Amino acid sequence: MIVFPAIDLKQGQVVRLAEGDMDRATVYGDNPAAQAMLFAEAGSQYLHVVDLDGSFAGRAENREAVEAILEAFPGHVQLGGGIRTREAVAGWFDLGVSRVVMGTAALKDPQFVKDMAREYPGGIVVAVDAREGMVATEGWAEVSDVSIVDMARRFEDAGVASLLFTDIGRDGLLKGCNIDATVDLARRTDLPVIASGGVKGLDDIRLLGLHAGDGIEGVITGRALYDGRLDLAAAIAMAEKA
Repeated sequence: MIVFPAIDLKQGQVVRLAEGDMDRATVYGDNPAAQAMLFAEAGSQYLHVVDLDGSFAGRAENREAVEAILEAFPGHVQLGGGIRTREAVAGWFDLGVSRVVMGTAALKDPQFVKDMAREYPGGIVVAVDAREGMVATEGWAEVSDVSIVDMARRFEDAGVASLLFTDIGRDGLLKGCNIDATVDLARRTDLPVIASGGVKGLDDIRLLGLHAGDGIEGVITGRALYDGRLDLAAAIAMAEKA
């Protein structure tokens, strides 16, 4: 199982939101590249980066910060946030991004995402962000009438790398990861699932690791790392046992 430390970008700064609310952002630093290097020094070979401003704008808004991260981080960078055109997808892969995360586009233009998945095998991750079991889009500002399972199944034969499932109601609140919903989704789809939202400590990593055989590919963690509640090296070591 992979641990993805998260760097969320807002106006060039490293932040964490509470429940996806841009007005409830905590700033953790103003040097995203330096933060990426700290994660690398702790042993991380993977990084999850989100252009939060881009999620709302529908285009890259923190390009300089992302480019600096790509230059500094020696491992694999997974990037999401407002990537909704063929040109944007191609541009990020050309710059060295390993995987592109698509959420709003996956709901509103699923054929486009399927086309990208076929063009970039293993390079597209579909974000399934949920409020009370229903998919949310546009930086989580809108809630659709599509269930997370229905959304996931649309992409089972499309060649996407994995599903990134976030329980928005827990994100950034340190309530603990929604293990039950994450495992249930993994069991009901053929695609690997990455857990996100609410990780508060090593126990979340351990519990998710118990279900690696059910299709849990990885877990994203942010605030627990920044607040010192989770040691990244310890989390990676535990995940590697799964």
